[in-house]
Amino acid sequence: MGNFLLIPVIFIAVVILFSSFFIVKQQTAVTVERFGKFHSIRGSGLHMKIPIVDRIAGRLSLKIQQLDVIVETKTLDDVFVKLKISVQYVVLKDKAYEAFYKLEYPHEQITSYVFDVVRAEVPKMKLDDVFVKKDDIAIAVKTELQEAMFDYGFDIIKTLVTDIDPDQQVKNAMNRINASEREKIAAQFEGDAARILIVEKAKAEAESKRLQGQGIADQRREIARGLEESVEVLNKVGINSQEASALIVVTQHYDTLQSIGEATNTNLILLPNSPQAGSDMLNNMVASFTASNMIGEEMKKNNPPNIGSKKK
Repeated sequence: MGNFLLIPVIFIAVVILFSSFFIVKQQTAVTVERFGKFHSIRGSGLHMKIPIVDRIAGRLSLKIQQLDVIVETKTLDDVFVKLKISVQYVVLKDKAYEAFYKLEYPHEQITSYVFDVVRAEVPKMKLDDVFVKKDDIAIAVKTELQEAMFDYGFDIIKTLVTDIDPDQQVKNAMNRINASEREKIAAQFEGDAARILIVEKAKAEAESKRLQGQGIADQRREIARGLEESVEVLNKVGINSQEASALIVVTQHYDTLQSIGEATNTNLILLPNSPQAGSDMLNNMVASFTASNMIGEEMKKNNPPNIGSKKK
């Protein structure tokens, strides 16, 4: 009978012995209460407590934690936008008491401060400024939280504006504006390219005309030189200048007719090609030269050369 009663006593003693010890993990703080009153904060390691008298009231993580808060607000230009604010915070080891007893729901407290700061800062900015000055918003949130949460045993490590999401219609309008700006720039570049092509084409045409004119001038110069040489050769055999010029014209006339006859797919050209055409042309030229000589002789008779004045 005595042994039978001894077993429960031993069992109870073992349970009480094991319940007197507890282990605290790394980066964790355990709050111990004695008869419902705060007793101590225990760090990582093996610890002992008085069974029934002491109890573990709660555990706090000393690791850096992150809380994401989505805030919807309106900008200065009346655009509704959603901002995602990421708050990184940690429980201060030497203020574990305040963190455990002063705040029952720290996440809700942090969220409230984030809403308050964002809705105070963003309505002062236009939508474009919200994207540009998102770091200023993050700094304002951190400053406000740092002051408010330090007394509660929390340290704000960093705040980040991780997302800015305007209304879908606003995003579509912004995309259309960007597309229009890019099309405008593309049109300007295309216009500049077309203008450059026109200018360069005009320069090329001008250079071509200049070279063409120079070629025609050189051609005419060579023709005149050849005619001059032909007249000199004919003069040496007793043919005067008028007869030589007439002979050259007649020769060129028949050469032209021959070249037209040899060419294919030529346009219609009307020229005097009757048998007497050459003689008529020659007679007309001889008559013109004779008339011009007579006029020249008559002008010499009517306007004799001036005789120099006598010396006094």
